[in-house]
Amino acid sequence: MAKRQTKRPRKPAPIRQLGDPVLRTKADPVTVFDDALADTVELMFASMYEARGVGLAANQIGLSQALFVMDCEEVVAVVANPRITFLSEETQTGGEGCLSVSGHTFPTTRALRATVVGQDQTGAPIEITGEGEVARCLQHETDHLNGKVYLDRLSGDVRRQARAEVETV
Repeated sequence: MAKRQTKRPRKPAPIRQLGDPVLRTKADPVTVFDDALADTVELMFASMYEARGVGLAANQIGLSQALFVMDCEEVVAVVANPRITFLSEETQTGGEGCLSVSGHTFPTTRALRATVVGQDQTGAPIEITGEGEVARCLQHETDHLNGKVYLDRLSGDVRRQARAEVETV
């Protein structure tokens, strides 16, 4: 009888920090949905969980792929080529942080409800609608893939405070 192989746990990738140009570059579309992409997804989840995050975009681990993973308030998802199709007019302001801006949290205004469409890791169409923290996560991760960080959403005194605390804003 052949010995059953067990998969070794994935070693997490380091999270790129603000100042790394990959975080300010629009990600390339995902066009191939294969085992290599599944490996990337596994690496992203391992990296996100290790860093104690609720979402992670591929560029945060140095990959220019339009791909994010999330595990936020019981919504666990993989979204390739995300596109926001709905943002409510009603907003929420709350503390928001980022694995790529370690140690900082600033009050950030986002739409209270959001819908993202894209593809799952197999290439099948996916649509996720969320409210509150899930909506925040959908917006935050999609922003990453467009070369934006949450600090770009700040204004007024909060933006000035962020500039004072975070050198590379």
